[in-house]
Amino acid sequence: MSADLPKPYRDALDDRARQALAHWGVADQRPELLKYRENAVFRVSLADGRPAALRLHRAGYHGEAALRSELQWMAALRDGGLAVPQPIATRDGQLLVALPGEGTFGAQHADIIDWMDGDPLGESGKPLSLSPERLVAIFSALGASMARMHNLADHWTPPTGFWRAAWDEEGLLGDRPLWDRFWDCAGLSGAQVAGLSALRRDLRQRLATLPTPAKDFGLIHADLVRENVLVDAAGVKFIDFDDAGFGYRLFDLATALLKNRREPTYEMIAAALISGYRSVRDLSDVALSALPLFLVLRSLTYIGWFAERPELPGARERVVRYAGETLALASELGFA
Repeated sequence: MSADLPKPYRDALDDRARQALAHWGVADQRPELLKYRENAVFRVSLADGRPAALRLHRAGYHGEAALRSELQWMAALRDGGLAVPQPIATRDGQLLVALPGEGTFGAQHADIIDWMDGDPLGESGKPLSLSPERLVAIFSALGASMARMHNLADHWTPPTGFWRAAWDEEGLLGDRPLWDRFWDCAGLSGAQVAGLSALRRDLRQRLATLPTPAKDFGLIHADLVRENVLVDAAGVKFIDFDDAGFGYRLFDLATALLKNRREPTYEMIAAALISGYRSVRDLSDVALSALPLFLVLRSLTYIGWFAERPELPGARERVVRYAGETLALASELGFA
């Protein structure tokens, strides 16, 4: 989406990035804008020449405590041996800096994380291009790394003041979900509103009566889609912890699988993901029986996400499309 930005705004964004880079003592460079979505993400160079990623966080989306907590958890995972970005401190030892509101921009925060080499597993909306054998190896490694992440989270004691949002029943299906009221969005047809409202009631009941093994709950990544899984010869790496929080571990598995359901190799990669996970962490058949529920829950989140961002190209059309796809998925999997 960065290519669609008007030049005056793009120039102002570059200036804002250099304002942030001054805190790391490397303002004398032209940052390369890579992504403009929740955050503006730039490729930059550190003082020693190493590449890194500067993130300008969207004003008002996450508070300071949530952003600082994200960096603390990433650092803990990296210390535990997981391949995730390492936060880079400023010259005075801060992981997060506050930028005052001025001109085009409101008050916002910035941070720098180290550069992660590798290619994204894929791109949403495009068929996976790798061979079936390679995909099986990658999804097996993805499952194992996901399980290691959950294990590390369970054995880590968050510092005082740690806060991240919860992908729990209220965060997913409550009156004020984390990503908007998916059953009450502008542009939905009457049939879609009725269908999503009925589905929400059904899912709330099912989520409240989950079998005990499926209630595994703790810190999760919450957005392990193709673009956030980097692949290289050494294995897989996780990036973009912007949505990380407390949630059901099955939500991470469902997120990694949902957009791949129409792939011809889906059954193979799903089996590989689950096998890889089970090679590191317990996942019983009873727990796994709830995976369809979390596939539907994950699908619902995309409706609200785009409903909250009507300024994005095609947002309204996507809300309607995702509503239709979710209702079809729910029907296919045996929900209301």
